[in-house]
Amino acid sequence: MRAIKLLPDGLISQIAAGEVIERPASVLKELLENSIDAGATEITVNIAQGGLKLIRVTDNGSGIPAEELPLALTRHATSKIASQEDLHSITSLGFRGEGLASIASVSYLSLISHQPAGKHAWEIRSEGTRLMSPEPSSHMAGTTVEVRDLFFNLPARRKFLKTEATEFAHCEEVFRRMALSHADITFTLRHNGNLRSHWQAAEAAERIGAVLGEEFSGAATWMDEQSAGIGLQGMLALPAYSRATRDMQYFFVNGRFIRDKLITHALREAYRDVLHLDRHAAFVLYLAIDPEQVDVNVHPTKTEVRFREARAIHQFIYHGVSKALALPRSGVASSSPVGAVWPGAQDASVDPTRTGFTPAVPTLNYPRQARLPSERVAQPFNFYQVLTGGESGATAMQNQLRQTGEGESDENPAMPPLGFALGLLRGIYILAQNQKGLVIVDMHAAHERIVYEQLKTQLDQQVLSAQRLLIPVTFHADSLDIATVEENQALLQQLCFEVSTLSATTLVIRTVPTTLQHADAEKLVRALLDEIRNGDPAQLLAARRNELLATMACHGAVRANRQLTLIEMNELLRKMEVTERSDQCNHGRPTWFEISLAELDKMFMRGK
Repeated sequence: MRAIKLLPDGLISQIAAGEVIERPASVLKELLENSIDAGATEITVNIAQGGLKLIRVTDNGSGIPAEELPLALTRHATSKIASQEDLHSITSLGFRGEGLASIASVSYLSLISHQPAGKHAWEIRSEGTRLMSPEPSSHMAGTTVEVRDLFFNLPARRKFLKTEATEFAHCEEVFRRMALSHADITFTLRHNGNLRSHWQAAEAAERIGAVLGEEFSGAATWMDEQSAGIGLQGMLALPAYSRATRDMQYFFVNGRFIRDKLITHALREAYRDVLHLDRHAAFVLYLAIDPEQVDVNVHPTKTEVRFREARAIHQFIYHGVSKALALPRSGVASSSPVGAVWPGAQDASVDPTRTGFTPAVPTLNYPRQARLPSERVAQPFNFYQVLTGGESGATAMQNQLRQTGEGESDENPAMPPLGFALGLLRGIYILAQNQKGLVIVDMHAAHERIVYEQLKTQLDQQVLSAQRLLIPVTFHADSLDIATVEENQALLQQLCFEVSTLSATTLVIRTVPTTLQHADAEKLVRALLDEIRNGDPAQLLAARRNELLATMACHGAVRANRQLTLIEMNELLRKMEVTERSDQCNHGRPTWFEISLAELDKMFMRGK
């Protein structure tokens, strides 16, 4: 067995570099964090051959004094923390003092820096573990770090890198994250001499639109939740704009991009009610919190954190996002300036532009699959008080509007958001007209959401009532169905079902929930028993309640080819207008679309 020996400093540095520097994108992340911590307002990145040949980052930050340049390339030397207390309240992106030293140990590195008050710039170079002395140089105020031939002295590591295109894609993703988290900084990216991205300093929503595209911005709603010293802001894509992968999920804690299981779970649960099957949500969210309440010193890459009050953070994010998705807004407004920190922060010594965001956001334009305005949702329409004789709901309302002198203008505020029904298309789609144009509603999907929300509310308020069937429904059942009914009587009764054994092969249904009294009782109970068998009955209402109620709602909603009257259609439209999350069915599919009169005119070339 070999004797225990101290490792050489050069080998120690290369081992440490292996923890921090995985690929060119890791280098870019460390350099960008240093520029942001230095207070830069402009950052330019030049990359060659996917970062394998060159990564150069130039900023206009505060710069580094000549006497500190050797320390900048030394392990465990940093200006960002000085004591153990600082480690418990980190406000900078970098703090370990390992980034530059690790990069220098596996590349040819040049660092040129010029402090605004200095006479000229100074430059220091390194070749692997060999460090040169600082020399005078020429440079504008700020710093440039140039990294060439990454892993030149670690050929085994270099062999594990991917193609130039793949490595540049990882670098571009890091650049995108930094640009999203610091909208107040101008970012420029070039690859092999070609301009790839240039984003001027802007408000958060404008930067998000520039980075992720107008399609995302048009399909997103702005949220702003503040509670108990925590703030959560950002843009949530509507469920109709879901993704096949998690490629458009950005979550920042005090300006730092993180991936955290607790946060991921809270967001997934918030979207569960409205997201279709295996699709993934899209969002850009900024959590602002007192740095003392979060530990970022968890992993060398600094993409993982721990919260002191993890459960409270989970609930705050879950309820905030759920509320934003359930109560859509017609526009976005915020008076908070870019760079505001966690609510209640008063320490003037902390630079707020580096810790979190509560940016001002302009009104956003939504796509045709729009959200119902919240002011309409809050106040139900009492249209059915005006129904008389053989009049349809639409005719009665129009007559009332004429009597009061209203209804003549296209901007008439009395016109409900989803308008009035015109008819039913192929027993599936309700066609209606509102003040903007044509509304098309999937009647089953819409009714399914309405029934689902009613069931949830009734169960939460313990007012779910039972309706006894005039004629009990019997059906053939196998031994598994019989056993499921006998073992879960308490659960069935809690859901207002009275199901019992009539014989060894027959079950009888005597009561169903009042909300589902018109549903096919046999299909409803069969689906319910299947849901119970596939889950833990003891945890069903707590953990799988929504899935169970969604199944009940699906079987209780109106089916295709059911011929509704105009009155029934209008009643469905009015219920949609006062039901949370009515834009999507229980599976995340859209329930309605709107086509404006201008779009219809364009289709028929009117005015040409």
